[in-house]
Order: sequence, then C-alpha cells, then structure tokens
Amino acid sequence: MHFPLSAYLSRAVIALVVSAVLQACSQQGSDGAGTEVKSETATAVTETAAVDTADEADNPNRVSREGVVVEFSTTPTSPDKDKVIAADWADVTFRITDANTGEPIKGRYPAAWMDLGLAWEAKGDRPMSCEDRVKTYLQGIVGVRPMIDLNSHFLLVLNRDESISVIDPAVGITGITNLFAQINLDRPGADWAKTEDQKRLFVSMPTADMVALVDTETFEVAKNIEAGYNPTRAVLQGDERYLWVGNNSKEAGESGVTVIDTESLEKVAFIPTGAGHHEIAFNEGDSYAFVTNRDAGTVSVIDVQSLKKIKDLETGPIPISLDYSSLGDAVYVADGKSGLISVIDADKHEIRARIEAKPGLGPMRFSQDGRWGLVVNPIENKVFAIDASKDQLAHTITLGKQPYQVNFTRGFGYVRSLGTQDVGLIPVSELDEDSVPPITYIPAGQRPPGTAADISIADSIVPSVKQAAAYIVNQAEGTVHYYMEGMAAPMGAFRNYGHEARAIEIVDRSLGEQEPGLYVGRVKIPIEGTYDVAFMMDTPRFLHCFSATVEPNPDIEVTTAPMNIEYLTTERRIPLGETTKVQFKLTDPRTYLPRHDIPDVMVLYYGADGRGRTVVPAKSLGGGIYEADVRVDRFVTYYLFVGSQSEELSYSDLPNFSLLPVKTKPGNSQPEPRADAEGGS
Repeated sequence: MHFPLSAYLSRAVIALVVSAVLQACSQQGSDGAGTEVKSETATAVTETAAVDTADEADNPNRVSREGVVVEFSTTPTSPDKDKVIAADWADVTFRITDANTGEPIKGRYPAAWMDLGLAWEAKGDRPMSCEDRVKTYLQGIVGVRPMIDLNSHFLLVLNRDESISVIDPAVGITGITNLFAQINLDRPGADWAKTEDQKRLFVSMPTADMVALVDTETFEVAKNIEAGYNPTRAVLQGDERYLWVGNNSKEAGESGVTVIDTESLEKVAFIPTGAGHHEIAFNEGDSYAFVTNRDAGTVSVIDVQSLKKIKDLETGPIPISLDYSSLGDAVYVADGKSGLISVIDADKHEIRARIEAKPGLGPMRFSQDGRWGLVVNPIENKVFAIDASKDQLAHTITLGKQPYQVNFTRGFGYVRSLGTQDVGLIPVSELDEDSVPPITYIPAGQRPPGTAADISIADSIVPSVKQAAAYIVNQAEGTVHYYMEGMAAPMGAFRNYGHEARAIEIVDRSLGEQEPGLYVGRVKIPIEGTYDVAFMMDTPRFLHCFSATVEPNPDIEVTTAPMNIEYLTTERRIPLGETTKVQFKLTDPRTYLPRHDIPDVMVLYYGADGRGRTVVPAKSLGGGIYEADVRVDRFVTYYLFVGSQSEELSYSDLPNFSLLPVKTKPGNSQPEPRADAEGGS
C-alpha cells in the first residue's frame, strides 16, 4: 500500500506552516509584488510601518518587518564576473538579522522560489499575488513548478538493474506521480559517492570496470571513467580531491584501490593493497587513507600525497568494516572472524587498543559527533556500541534478526535487519547511560530485506534533509519509506515503478545556512529575464516577493534551439469539457523575428497519466502568434506540446505547457477550482 500524506517531507513541512503564514499576510498593492505581515503585534508594526516603507523604497531588496531585516541578493559565483548571467552559476542569498541589534538570526529554515515574472502575468486579469504563487508552489501539482525551487530535494534510488530512479517526494504528496527522472547506467551500480555541493555523483559499476559520473543538475551520466578491475566501494576523501575505488579480487596483484582525480576525471593511480573486498576511510585532513583487505587480513595505510602504501597492519583474519572517529582520532576496524575491534591511531599508524566483542561482526558506523560507534553482528543478533572517548565497549544490545546495516541521524542510530522488516532505532542520548538503551522498532514494509535477490553495500537508510527523519529502502518490495522520528510508523511510501530498489541517496537543493544568519542557495539560472523571488519564513511570520535581474550570457552567441516559443495563454486553469483557445508565439532564436509563415504547426496534448492523446492544428493569427482549440475532459493535469514537420520541429524540442482542468459553477462563466484535482491541497 502506498499512501501519500501532506504532512511530511521538506516542502510538506513548509506547507504545515504556510497556512498560518498566509493568514498573517495580506496582499500589498494590486500588483502582487509583495505582502505585508500582520501579527498579534499589529500596533508595533503600524508604528514602524513608515520607516519600513521608506527603507524598502530606497532598497526594494531589503525588507524590515516584525523586528527582522531580510536582505536579498544574487551574485555570480565566478570571481571574474560582476553580474548574474544566464546559463551560469549564481548564489541566491538571504541575510536575516535583528532589526534592533543587527545580530544575525540563526537556525531558521526559510523557503524560497524563483520564477520569471512573465510566467505569472495574466492577460486582462489581476496578476497572481505573491501569496497566491506560494500557495500554488506548495500544492506540489505536476507541471506547475517554479523555474527554480530553493526548497526541493530529490531521492536517488539505486536499482538492481542498470538505472537510478529520481523521485520528487514533494510532488509525490499529491498521489499522482513522483518519478521525476531515470538515470540510465551502462551496467548495474554497486556503490556511490556524492560531492558536498550536491552537483556530482560517482557510481561504481563492477561489471563494467567503470565509474559513472552523474550530473545531478541534469540527472544524466556525464562521463564513464575507467576504474580498474571490479570497482566496488567508492569513497570521496574529505577535501574531494580524489575519489577512491576499491578493486575487489582474490588475486593480490589486481586487488587494491584505484584513485581518480575529480578535476581531470582520470585515473591517477592504482595501489595494490591485498586480496579481497576493500573498505576505505581517511583521517582528519586526508593525509592518510586506510584500506581493509578482507582476504589478506590486513589494513593498508596509504600516504595520500605520494599515493604510496606505507604500512600494512594485521587486524585479524577477516577485517570486514572500518570507520574513522574524529573524536577518537582513530580508525576502528571490526574483524568478522575474531570478533575483535582494533583501534588504529590515525597519526602513529599503530594499533593502540583492541575491543573484544563477539565473532560474526559486520558493518560499522560512527555517530555524527564521532563519539559512538555501532557495529552489527548478524550471527548473534547483537549491536555493539563503542565509546570512542574511552576506546571501550559501552553496550551490547540485542536487536532485530540478522542486523546488517547501520546509519545515524542526529538523534538515533538506525539498524536494518535481513530477517525482519522492522528497523531498530537506538537513541544516541541514551548511549551515555549505564543501562542498555531502549530500542524502538518501526515497520518499513511488509517483507524482510533478506528475501530480496541480493543486497547492496550502499546505504539503504539515509537521513532526511534538515529534519529528524529518514528514508528507508525495502529491497524486497522495491519501495522507499519515509519515517519522521517520534512517530509509531513510517508516514508513507514511494513506489519505484517496477525497479528493484537497493540503496538510497538524497540530492539537496534547498537553502543552507552558510554562516550565522546567512542563507544561501547555489543555482544555475537557465535563461535571462526578470525573476520574482518568493521568500517565506515561519518565525516570525514573513512572506515577500523580491526581484532579481539575470542578464543574457555573452558567451552564448548562437543558440541551438530550433525555435523560441512564448505561451501567451498564461491562465493554466481551463474549464472541463469546454473548448479553450490556447495561444503561443513562435520567433526565430537568432533574429527574434516572428515566424508567422509556418503552414503545419500542430499541437499535441495528453493527460499526466498518458491517456487522451490528441493532436490538433494551430492556425496563424499573424505576428508569429498561433492559436489552437483544446478540450479536456478529465480532472488530471494535461501537457501541451508544439511541433512542425516542415520545420523539423519535434514535440520534444520546445518547452511544454501544462493545463489544469477546473469545473464551472452553475450559472457562472468563471471556472471554479477543483479542490481534489491532482491530489488537492
């Protein structure tokens, strides 16, 4: 069963507060350019209104309300540019300070959206206000999206086949669709590593002897990189200078690590370390890499600067996992056969302690603060908790059935088991107590992961973005479950459209607090124009639309677009069961002159579910303007495309347009929005 709820995910959490924010805001003027906050302290706002208005007149991108100042700016990321240009990177910045003291306001989660102002201009009608636009964005309706969403994140699901599913969880709330894109690989992926800026993802493909570089802006494979024999584990060192890939082989000569330069995207070294599977970790500062050799019973220490192996340490017969603790400044190595956990001093490269657990140890992971390490033991159904501040075993916890994987949020350690669908949650705050911490179980599906054909070494649990929550993959069912901490069960599940899910990662495109009070999002703005930037904050209640100008890119002299299209019918809501005229303008992409002489312009439209495919001709009205009659008969979002055979213009060459059917009130020619269309709000 797959059930969407409107109370989860980052955009959904924003939606929980938006009604309160919108109720506290009223439209400011008839142009919808901004809103004015009305709160319980209305008197105080009134007394300062004159000053605030004057400040906004001098600098429209500086707004002072409710004792808070919000300053908006866009700046190019390239130091040799002095203005923001199309098809280039820019930082979208909101600085939030106290109006009285000037001190930065920290720990907020503002929301923002960017869209071309022309996209919301209504012909012969009142333009949509900032408040109306935010309401529309938050509905998560397929086809109605801002050009740039600074609150979004995407789920990347590594599948058993040669693909990665890209799921938009916010659109999934509406219950219509959540498969945003699919990334096709040459061969099935085994593991992956994501850059900190969320722009690139490296995916190992063992049967291809390659690593795929995925551009997470376009969700396409940008390049396949040679990575040696059977590349499996993939890890980026902390400064992301190199990608390290474990080459698994029973032959010592071809078993080790391949090092890939992340700038040139070329292999710079292969370092033989020893036979077997390899896990990889780095010390703080990335001066040394530590690599396990499962069949050789050793851990190799590699100098990162010279890319030479300098030492092998014997840690036990089967070193099965390792992780670095910043608090302990040590690498902890779990041995599957002996049940010992070796503590390697990260600077001296010596074993400084051995912690006794039990044979059968498996994967290990440290908490975000580096204090607590959890090591699973699927044979004993145990989890061993290590205190890195003492290099001691703190707890032996009975948990699950064949626990095999662990990950952390700030508050909990999540333990996945092969023999049960239930995920065990260990509270981090309880690990410092003498008693064994209590375990909470949540069901993530109806079938245990162990019934799947195989299990990936990549994480099947990943913390959510900026929330006490997590996404959990059920490999046996091919689903992704969303759990918010404190609840008795996951709040919903996402389908994976026939693919067998194996692991999960998140690409975060939301605003982040770069420094106290400074919230920044880095985006590539696709085209030039004047953008409306809607900004919202819940504490204090604040809603305003700023403006940003993006200049044409002088380096883009010749466009590859076969035609420019401008949809003149900007009202997307059209009456159900009635014929509606849709107008658009075609111009030459180089001369910008109108193209009114095309004899065979056709319009294709169909529902979001793929049904109701209809093709109608468009007639020329002169001046490059064309008009087509469109009739929709179902309450689903419709997509409209324009093409021409004589111009060799396929339906996929130009941007599409979305239409939202609405019913008409009896005796009233004005359409009445349908609350449950596309899932409603």
